Amino acid sequence: MIDPTTEQLIRALHKNNVSKRAIARQLKVSRSTVKKVLDTEDIRTPASRNSSYARYMDQIRELFNVCSGNVVRVQEELKHRYDIEIPYQSLTWLVRKHQLRVPAKKRAGRYHFEPGEEMQHDTSPHKVKIGNRVVTAQCSALTLAYSRMIFVQYYPRFTRFECKVFLTKALAFMQGSCRRCMIDNTNVIIGHGTGKDAVMAPEMEHFGRIYGIHFAAHAIKNADRKARVERPFHYVENNFLTGRTFRDWQDLNQQARLWCENTSNRKIKRRLGMSPYEAWIMEKPSLIPLPPVPPPVYASMQRIVDVEGYVHLDTNRYSVPDSLIGQQVEVHKYWDRVRIYHKRSVVAEHSRVIEGRDKRVTIQGHHRPLTRSNALQGPCVEEKSLTGKNRELDEYVRNLKSRVRGRGAAQMKRLLDIKRTYPEEPFIQAVREALHYGMYDLARLENMVLKIAGAGMFNLK
Repeated sequence: MIDPTTEQLIRALHKNNVSKRAIARQLKVSRSTVKKVLDTEDIRTPASRNSSYARYMDQIRELFNVCSGNVVRVQEELKHRYDIEIPYQSLTWLVRKHQLRVPAKKRAGRYHFEPGEEMQHDTSPHKVKIGNRVVTAQCSALTLAYSRMIFVQYYPRFTRFECKVFLTKALAFMQGSCRRCMIDNTNVIIGHGTGKDAVMAPEMEHFGRIYGIHFAAHAIKNADRKARVERPFHYVENNFLTGRTFRDWQDLNQQARLWCENTSNRKIKRRLGMSPYEAWIMEKPSLIPLPPVPPPVYASMQRIVDVEGYVHLDTNRYSVPDSLIGQQVEVHKYWDRVRIYHKRSVVAEHSRVIEGRDKRVTIQGHHRPLTRSNALQGPCVEEKSLTGKNRELDEYVRNLKSRVRGRGAAQMKRLLDIKRTYPEEPFIQAVREALHYGMYDLARLENMVLKIAGAGMFNLK
């Protein structure tokens, strides 16, 4: 069959008085074809392909659902149930034509945003190499819908605390905020409900009021509503993460920020006709200014100091002075640090453990040593009270200490009790005689003091 374009050329050349022979030679077709085209009317209906089996489409649709899309089974059941025989090739042609397997694509729409009207936020899990380990990190991104300006950070988990930390950093990066923030139906921001019926969590609603943001959720299975932030995740995963390794989470987020500044936001976008940074310069006057003093993002909680001198936070332990054991303290958890208060005074500040479980963070000086070898050194208090006043008593104390284990605290205490109980002169005289005879039994020393002092002095019977 001759194609419509050639047919139209034949008719046009004939109207310009070109002979049939010349038309056939020029278009490389036979003269009979030229004659046939000129003898027919200039009405060409589109070719239609109809199948004689199309009258069985109701049965085919029914069995297609019953057989879970298996066309071979549909062919068998048509024969078994309805005694209808359809060749496999014709049956598959009908399935494709009537789009039983793949629904027809609908025309895509397009959203238009004015400067400062909307920004979009979403998260996506990515595999990230930190040190020698490959971990699953939550990539959080914020995009300005008008300029496509993007900011990306990574977190080991993404709760409302991390969400507020990220949004604070992102809005500072953008140097302003939009009136509306489009999100998905995550319970990180939403308290209950979905789509237009979603009700935001009170703390996130309060956070939005500080920055002049109204959070809005798109309908379920309508992720295209926030395509401005959905689409860049593939670019982040296959450009920023490819070939990069990171020391820790701080290094990862620092490199992500530099990538946003120097690579992603400087690349010219075809739809924009410029880079996101250049479009952001035009959008910046329409952004809502940030608060003069942005409030710090932290989570406050009460803790009791355990018997080891630590407070528990997110399965990890942080030290406080051991004098606070059993006391209630207030813990403020920031993204990168932990600050501990007792009676409105800061008693400890630690670098926060971002990832890991059952780890202990201890500041030197918070805990006094527990071992006797470290805790009990030098002369005891009783020995210090006995020595330094009498030469003979000092020598007796020194010899007594050399005959016992350790510091001899018990013997020194007994000797000090004797000294304080009896007059000084009989005590010193008894010590002198005991030193002369090498007698270091304190019970016998006390008897010697009594003997020297005289029984009448103590009303002995």
